[in-house]
Formats: sequence, structure tokens, C-alpha cells
Amino acid sequence: FAFKPENALNTMLRKMYTLNNNILMFHLQRTLDLTYTTGNYSCRGWKCIQRILENEGTGTFGRVLLCRNKSTDEYFAMKILNLTDVIRLKQVEHVKNEKNILLEIRHPFIVNLLWCHRDDTSIYMLFEYVCGGELFSYLRNSGRFSAQTANFYACEIITAIDYLHQKNIVYRDLKPENLLLDKEGHLKITDFGFAKKLTDRTWTLCGTPEYLAPEIIQSKGHNKAVDWWALGILIYEMLAGYPPFYDDNPFGIYEKILSGKIEWARHLDPVAKDLIKKLLVQDRTKRLGNMKVRS
Repeated sequence: FAFKPENALNTMLRKMYTLNNNILMFHLQRTLDLTYTTGNYSCRGWKCIQRILENEGTGTFGRVLLCRNKSTDEYFAMKILNLTDVIRLKQVEHVKNEKNILLEIRHPFIVNLLWCHRDDTSIYMLFEYVCGGELFSYLRNSGRFSAQTANFYACEIITAIDYLHQKNIVYRDLKPENLLLDKEGHLKITDFGFAKKLTDRTWTLCGTPEYLAPEIIQSKGHNKAVDWWALGILIYEMLAGYPPFYDDNPFGIYEKILSGKIEWARHLDPVAKDLIKKLLVQDRTKRLGNMKVRS
């Protein structure tokens, strides 16, 4: 899997401008109208899915299978959750919340949910298949990204996060492990387990320690501004190869985040540092992306 993200910008822009609501609504209706029958899915006589090819991964109470459409040769990812385990682990509301959010959103830089179904034993969620793996792996193999590459990825993430915020959805789990690469080198956000529909503030402590905003650590209540903080952390990590606040102990990480002191990597240019500083503002009302008038 090789690509040059710098050369993919024109492709990305063409994609964004050619997507129209009629095409998306037709595709959404076609996929969400499916019915489940003994391992196959059909829609108005259209044989849709699926030959199971391989196990893509396992989780606490489910697994992900790589599937192929027999008629079109398209690939999909099928997430299967064990219903008994979901109930036993008291994750029913959690799973319902994730499903409802995924059904509401549709964006080129998000791993879109195409169809879902529940039977007596399992919950089935069909996603588009993203073949390029995690940004985390690509970043670790590269060491760090060039400013041009980091800027390209940041722009795609901003587009997706802004879309979610317009729908009053806070994502709350931005990190390289939750960013997948498609075959053309574009990013897609995945794993909406911590996402929440929000009109004001919430107080749940969730997220990855290195990416937590100060207001989450201090239990002051948080809103969409935490996503912009996490973007600042991510941009720094893409450019430096490591996050700005790190310690072997999570409490050590929290102390560094609350202190706000960043030990800057020497090679970071002034423009990048200025952007990161504006995103990593302790006061969320003054944080870039969360201000009434956006810069």
C-alpha cells in the first residue's frame, strides 16, 4: 500500500464537489432497506451481500469480518456484536447511541455505516471497507510526517469534525488509531463509541489520556471544544512523531496537560507552532475552532 498524500488533494476536492445529496440519499435508502435472510442480504431483488472472507479483528463483545459482494465484487466490513455480552456488560445504551449517531451521519472522511440489523443472538453493522489500515501504523513507520502531509490530513479531519459539530455531535476520541486510510490515501474517522449528541455540556470522563482536554481532566463539563484540543495534539504528533504531553503514568500526563507547558520539537516551523498553540488553549472559550468567529 503506497501513495503520495500530497498528490491526492485534487482527487479529494473533485470527490467533495461531485458528491450530491440525491446520489447519497439513493445509496443510503438502498443500503438501509436491506432484509436479513440466512447469511444473504437482499434489496428489491438485488443480491447484496456477502461471502465472509476473513476475520479483521475482535473486541470485548464482538468481531469484525471482511465481506465481499458476490455480484459487484465490492468489499465491506461487518461488525458483529454478541447480544448476550452487550447486555451482560451493560453496553445496551452505549451501542444504541453509537448506532443512532452513525445512522445520522454521512461524510466522505468518515467510515460510514451502510446497514444494521439485530436478531436473537447478535447485532450486525455493515460498514464500508477501508483497506489502508490505521494512520497510527503509517506514522510509526514514517517516524513523522512532513508539514505538507500533516496539513493534508489535518484538513480532512477538520472537514469531518466540523460536519459532526454542525449536527451537534462531539466525537471525543480523535487519535491516530481511529483514523483509517483508504486506497487513495484519504483519511476516514472510525470508532464512534465515545461520540455523543450534545447541545450544551457533558461530564463523562472518556478518551485517550494523551489526548484529553483540560476541562475533561478537571471534570468541569466539556463540549465540542475537546475535539479541537485533540486536533492540536494530533497535529503535533504527526509533525513530531510523539504527542506533546507524555508520561509513563497517566496522572503524570494529566499534570503536564494542566500545566500547559509544551517542550517543542526543534524542527517544528513557526506556522505549525502557532496553529498548535491556538488549538491547545486551556480556556475552551478562546480555543481555535470553538470561538464564535473562526479564524
